[in-house]
Amino acid sequence: MSRKTERYPVPSANSLWHIYKTVPFLKVMKNFVVIQLARYTPWLGMKNWLYRHGLRMKVGEETAVALMVMMDVMFPEKISIGRNSVIGYNTTLLAHEYLIKEYRLGEVKIGDEVMIGANSTILPGVTIGDGAIVSACTLVHRDVEPYTFVGGNPMQVIKQLPRPEKA
Repeated sequence: MSRKTERYPVPSANSLWHIYKTVPFLKVMKNFVVIQLARYTPWLGMKNWLYRHGLRMKVGEETAVALMVMMDVMFPEKISIGRNSVIGYNTTLLAHEYLIKEYRLGEVKIGDEVMIGANSTILPGVTIGDGAIVSACTLVHRDVEPYTFVGGNPMQVIKQLPRPEKA
């Protein structure tokens, strides 16, 4: 199962040498400043405001992003996080990959009531379903089904979680 990314071949040198043909320099600088402010602020409301208004991310109500989380500096607008989710300390969310012969872009979609443990990395083109749990230090390289507990590197399903009963 491959991730949902768009591929862009580059004609010469590695794709990182083409970075400012991909994304404007001033956008990267603005995103860098906003991300650094958000990484260090302890106020969740302020952090979510910075993500929504400074980076054009979709962030649900009551979502908590811990200290030191690193959002994609090039394409943060491709990241969406649902309602009442927790993104653990020092996690990285990427919407781009710069490789030797190409670069790839893909949306990162995180559902409602998702728990992502500390020091995890979410790669571009990944969807994490509602109610999923991602163990600390996990490399999320493919989609995670709703109400599934995953962990490790390579990521593996640890167990299916019970779905909440409808009221």
